[in-house]
Amino acid sequence: MQVPLLDLKLQYQNLKQEIDKAIMDVVESQRFILGPTVKELEDEFTEYLNIKYAYGVSSGTDALLIALMAIGIKPGDEVIVPTYSFFATAGVVARLNATPVFVDIDPVTFNIAPEKIEEKITENTKAIIPVHLYGQSADMQPIVEIAQKHGLKVIEDGAQAISVRYGDGRNVGTIGDIGCFSFFPSKNLGGFGDGGLVVTNDDELAHMLRIMRVHGGEPKYYHKVIGGNFRLDAIQAAVIKVKLPHLDGWSEQRRKHAEFYNKAFVESGLAEETGKTKFDDKNKILLPKAVYKDSNVKNYHIFNQYVIRVEKRNELKDFLKENGIGSEIYYPVPFHKQECFKDLPSVDDDYPVADMAAETSLALPVFPELTQEQIEYVVDKVTEFLQK
Repeated sequence: MQVPLLDLKLQYQNLKQEIDKAIMDVVESQRFILGPTVKELEDEFTEYLNIKYAYGVSSGTDALLIALMAIGIKPGDEVIVPTYSFFATAGVVARLNATPVFVDIDPVTFNIAPEKIEEKITENTKAIIPVHLYGQSADMQPIVEIAQKHGLKVIEDGAQAISVRYGDGRNVGTIGDIGCFSFFPSKNLGGFGDGGLVVTNDDELAHMLRIMRVHGGEPKYYHKVIGGNFRLDAIQAAVIKVKLPHLDGWSEQRRKHAEFYNKAFVESGLAEETGKTKFDDKNKILLPKAVYKDSNVKNYHIFNQYVIRVEKRNELKDFLKENGIGSEIYYPVPFHKQECFKDLPSVDDDYPVADMAAETSLALPVFPELTQEQIEYVVDKVTEFLQK
């Protein structure tokens, strides 16, 4: 049996008629950059996320970059980021000649550990970028409290987490100063190429975001600030408009798949208690868990990735490949071990949880169109490997 990590062809086939028509409508209009289709999508997101402003941009990476530009990050500034995330989280800071400052992650959620943030704050710190990794919210309440205490901005990296809710039901991306999302094809809400979204409730930041995505011109050809070419194209907006009404259903299906995985692995006796930084049994796995350590905060996890931890990770990955099952390592090298960051001061600190995650994490198939037979096959093969 073949079980890919992700199969976008199935999703497209279910929506082919609507998507094809939406794309052809844009082609016939010849309005390819921004324009009415993008504006309609932005209006839909302000309602969906219950946010005042939403602007389509060219990618999730550019969403982070323009957010930092809008809050005035400059050379010499420091921005606190988790050391375990997709490269863009730290890369955008460095692109502005500012300094990313690394913080270890929580052993349960893989997200930045709030209790480790304050010790990294200096007089040069200007912002915190919490990442809602794998589709699970970072613990935002203490993060926002720390930011307010020290006069810092909070830029939420929700690239993998659109529709995730935290605490009292607020959507992630709407809790900090600016929220950033990605429409990369593999996301729960993916386009047919790169695309992204920035959102805010702040009038002044909204103005900066709006003009910075068109090189900072206001009016056109008149520039008081320098922006970039961060515009969302209309074909991507048209595809996302078709998909948006299906997002919650797709995320629920991912949650059901994750629930089945967790239950099956627990019943097989192969699952250890989550939240550890080392394995008591090398032949068991640590499961993802939608709750915070020592917290009753409600957390709506959408499982952009279903990530287990297993000590024999590389061997399991090879075994699954031999048996037709796709898997992936997100992420094999934390920021503090990336060569391009080797001269940063914070790389010399200890990051035991991130190191463990990088050495043991493995994503299993969880996309909505998976069949029950495929999921059971994945469980059987993981079980077979661990019981050898």
